[in-house]
Amino acid sequence: MNTVVEAIKNRRSVRAYETRAISRDTLEAIIEAGRWAPSGMNLQLWRFVVVQDAEFRQKLFDAAVPRYYEWRDRRGGVSKVVRKPIDDITEDPVFYSAPVIVFVVGTKLATYAQDCPMVCQNIMLAAHSFGIGSCWVGYGQLALQDEEVREALELKDDEEVFGPILLGYPEGGFPEPPRKKVPTIKWI
Repeated sequence: MNTVVEAIKNRRSVRAYETRAISRDTLEAIIEAGRWAPSGMNLQLWRFVVVQDAEFRQKLFDAAVPRYYEWRDRRGGVSKVVRKPIDDITEDPVFYSAPVIVFVVGTKLATYAQDCPMVCQNIMLAAHSFGIGSCWVGYGQLALQDEEVREALELKDDEEVFGPILLGYPEGGFPEPPRKKVPTIKWI
């Protein structure tokens, strides 16, 4: 099988991580892969904030997790049922105690909203190629409601965060592939 297609098929969202650190060289290579994503007019309207510091990761946890539980409980019903398997196995249902959290920060111009998700996908595929798990965690956005977090990330009014993307060595290996639906395709 083609190695790119194989990487796409084998990459998984990882929600349990070893505490083992990722080397700076490996993180730089992963970010470099993100940098090579396509961008409209080659504007490359992104920057990266890579969080490894345990104290700041705790700050992100403190800012996001209570908001997550408030959101989940307010939504009730399906949200509680869908999230129950994860909520039951972790004290950190937002960042999953990942050793690295990457914020992809896009400047709100031109095609940034299409470009930055491609940056995130490149990061996740590159991480997989190094044997590192990843997960795009939308609930990580909840930490951005904390002004101290926004200041630390140096977020400006004309910027938007994509991800964040969690990175770490998967505890117990990569999860099994989920079943995928057969796509509907119309050929013309």
